[in-house]
Amino acid sequence: MRGLWRILETVLAIAAIIAAWELYTRFYDVPDFLLPSPVSVWNALVEAAKGPLFGHLFYTVSILTLGYAVGVLLGGMSGLLLAKSARIERWLSGPILFLQTAPKIALAPLFVIWFGLGITSKLILIVSLVFFPVLIATLVGIRSVDRRLHDLAQVLHLSPWQRFRRIEFPAALPEMFIGLRVGAVQAVVGAILAEWMAGKQGLGYLMTFATATYKTPLLFAAVIVTALLGIVVYQIIELLERRLLSWRNQP
Repeated sequence: MRGLWRILETVLAIAAIIAAWELYTRFYDVPDFLLPSPVSVWNALVEAAKGPLFGHLFYTVSILTLGYAVGVLLGGMSGLLLAKSARIERWLSGPILFLQTAPKIALAPLFVIWFGLGITSKLILIVSLVFFPVLIATLVGIRSVDRRLHDLAQVLHLSPWQRFRRIEFPAALPEMFIGLRVGAVQAVVGAILAEWMAGKQGLGYLMTFATATYKTPLLFAAVIVTALLGIVVYQIIELLERRLLSWRNQP
């Protein structure tokens, strides 16, 4: 019942915002190129859905999925390596901190210059945004495993692989999923930014096209689709987390 009430509250809040938005644009006769009404945005969304919208959406989802998968794989492996070797962590902590704090929006044009306008520069940008949250979460997760579990592994004479698979990985999963959730949102941002900077397909390109042609309703429609995409991606990671970590809710 409480969950249903929360959903109802959210729906009512969104409806109130849309109603106020519509009334404002009608009352003050705001032109569409400046602030389109919700009706204009809806019409633009329907029109785009009949045309290129789903093609752009599919392209964005494709590079987002690939970049996220590569970023998670590289970030997870790097985090595990740093967690297992204090010496390697000392060597690489400085460069990692430098790369993490470097503004990715400033690096995006460099990626285009270095790797061209193709898919490579887009994937590298997405991977760079996903890599660091996953790396840090994996490092913290492995390092935070209870010492008593390590003692248990020694008593059971587990091999390094058995220790990782049966003890360290399951115990580190809650921390790792924090990085996965942050990385999922970053992947959406990276995909849109990459297409915005250098793309001929995707939702980011659709936003660029709408901006250049003063089709503000289409721009709003693309932003809404992007926001919904981000919510869906985040919810998928949360669903996966609930399935894999269902044991946390057991007494």
